[in-house]
Amino acid sequence: MNPDLDRLQPYPFEKLRALFDGVTPSAAHKPIRLSIGEPQHPTPGFIRQTLADNLGGLSTYPTTLGSDALRSAIAHWLQRRYGLPAVDPATQVIPVNGSREALFAFAQCVVDGSRPGAKVLSPNPFYQIYEGAALLAGAEPVFLNTLPGDGFAYDFDAIDEATWRDVQLIYVCSPGNPTGRVLSLAEWKRLFELSDRYGFVIAADECYSEIYFDDDARPIGGLEAAWRLGRTDYRNVVMLSSLSKRSNVPGMRSGFVAGDAKILADFLRYRTYHGCAMNPAVQAASVAAWNDEEHVAENRRLYREKFARITPMLQPWLATDVPDAGFYLWAGVPQGLTDTEFARRLLAEYNVTVLPGSYLAREAQGINPGAGFIRIALVADTHECVEATERLIAFCQKL
Repeated sequence: MNPDLDRLQPYPFEKLRALFDGVTPSAAHKPIRLSIGEPQHPTPGFIRQTLADNLGGLSTYPTTLGSDALRSAIAHWLQRRYGLPAVDPATQVIPVNGSREALFAFAQCVVDGSRPGAKVLSPNPFYQIYEGAALLAGAEPVFLNTLPGDGFAYDFDAIDEATWRDVQLIYVCSPGNPTGRVLSLAEWKRLFELSDRYGFVIAADECYSEIYFDDDARPIGGLEAAWRLGRTDYRNVVMLSSLSKRSNVPGMRSGFVAGDAKILADFLRYRTYHGCAMNPAVQAASVAAWNDEEHVAENRRLYREKFARITPMLQPWLATDVPDAGFYLWAGVPQGLTDTEFARRLLAEYNVTVLPGSYLAREAQGINPGAGFIRIALVADTHECVEATERLIAFCQKL
């Protein structure tokens, strides 16, 4: 067996199950789960219908590159969403089966694990796929702490020169999971300068980009930043996005990678052997989803309503604020209680599940930057989220 498999840590939800072992949830309350980032708004009917109408496509093998119609729909969406003058659907877009599988596979393609000291950099807290992808590509994960004192910004100066020389790939998540922070154009500029100096590739995880709270301040994307800064070839940068959060179709497993055509040509060659072509019926439904914005605006409205109601309710009790984007509240727990103790007692006393922040981070520079936080996923309907918030408040009042 690959010895690096033994270096993989249990997934956060495995740790959560172990934490809750022996806990009897309060029978006085129905269970409400705010721990997992699984969209629970209804899937739009037109997407479901398009999927059903195209089941005849199951009789043919799909191509790894996907259909011309799907790549064109994605390219046109990128142009509309980010103001890009042109995206070549033939060379700058590859459909993938959800951003998760592509985030993992991308490292296997671009990282040279035979090079001494190979490293992959990611934010901390982070999406655990980044770490696993690095380890199984033969690289060492390096973590960049994002802390509340500076608004969860990426402090690139915290990484020393020797480490930067070994970095081959950096994952950035904007809007961030779990903090919801969006990288500024100045931060993108600094990151591109570092990429030019040290030669690493940037993988921009942007699956939360369409859940934002101000129409005049939409999250800037990696390709948009590159174009605005004169990097019109998108050199050494790719973005990954998905329909899961945008269109409430996590079970469809549909997303894309776009950017540097040279890197994508190699990634396509890798994927041809990887065997991950998208189901033709899913491709057709994805075309319909990428071509429609009305359902996305309605989805945003529902999240905005929840955050507008719930954040002011929680702020007197937990250290939190409306994020730049995304559907998570990243909340500091009251002093005197660890994030794991908070989550365990909340389940036992009020039957509400949240995720301890320490499970989403690693100790780096002497601290675990997720410790003392909980991640609250506001994915259920407004009524259920409000009810869970009222229970959270009642719990905090007892502490």
